[in-house]
Amino acid sequence: MQFVRRIGYIVAMNPRRRQQTLHALGLIPWVRRQTHAAPAVEAVPAEVAVVADVPVSTRAKNTATAATPMAPASATKPPAVSAGALPPVPQDWDGLRAAVAVCTRCKLCHTRTHTVFGTGPQTAPLMVIGEGPGADEDASGEAFVGRAGKLLDEMLKAIGCSRDDNTFITNVIKCRPPGNRDPEADEVAACRPYLEQQIRLLKPKLIVGLGRVAAQRLLDTKLPMSRLRGELHHYPLESADEPEAAAVPVLLTYHPAYLLRSPREKAKSWADLKQISRFLETAG
Repeated sequence: MQFVRRIGYIVAMNPRRRQQTLHALGLIPWVRRQTHAAPAVEAVPAEVAVVADVPVSTRAKNTATAATPMAPASATKPPAVSAGALPPVPQDWDGLRAAVAVCTRCKLCHTRTHTVFGTGPQTAPLMVIGEGPGADEDASGEAFVGRAGKLLDEMLKAIGCSRDDNTFITNVIKCRPPGNRDPEADEVAACRPYLEQQIRLLKPKLIVGLGRVAAQRLLDTKLPMSRLRGELHHYPLESADEPEAAAVPVLLTYHPAYLLRSPREKAKSWADLKQISRFLETAG
């Protein structure tokens, strides 16, 4: 037992003292035999060295991403179509609806489920314009459905209006932007001929723009809603029958989706609705 303890004590010594002690005891120190030289270490490529310093979980994620080839740019963003190559916009409701249904004027045609033309009587005195379809609208092909659509219906009902009787509802663009992002300038420009033809055919007494994006796109401005609400604006519209620009009155209010997120703004929206009602009554 004492011999075993002594050997353990010797093993724990520093190497130089351990060799002296072993020689003093008449023991030959053990040395690992090397039969051949160790192979030369190959230089590590820079990209591998970087991965080696990354934690294992992150490394697996990064290497998997690097191994995935990127899709060609044309698969996600089609080349722009020149204005001369675009077919003319139909001059009647049925033709216009059919053209929107198969539209490929911008990249949104690659990500949509359905186009959303609009809903309501084709002789309605009131035209309501939002920014663009959301997920519910994209799935159904109908304008303003879901919670925001129900709130819009209640807002219209409060001033004696409805999509069934006297209000036509549509959007600045007819396809849903991915992730409900704001419509981009080229998308708005591609859809503008459809919207303007809807206005020409409808001949509304008043346009109501819903929300910041619709307001800024309709009026070609960057002013915030706080500066645009409460004022009577005009949308210039040139038609074949009336070469001179005709001005369609425009009033603005908050988007129903915004009111669902910010219910304290409903008092301001109610003031806007009363202004809209007074205008329609005056316009006859």
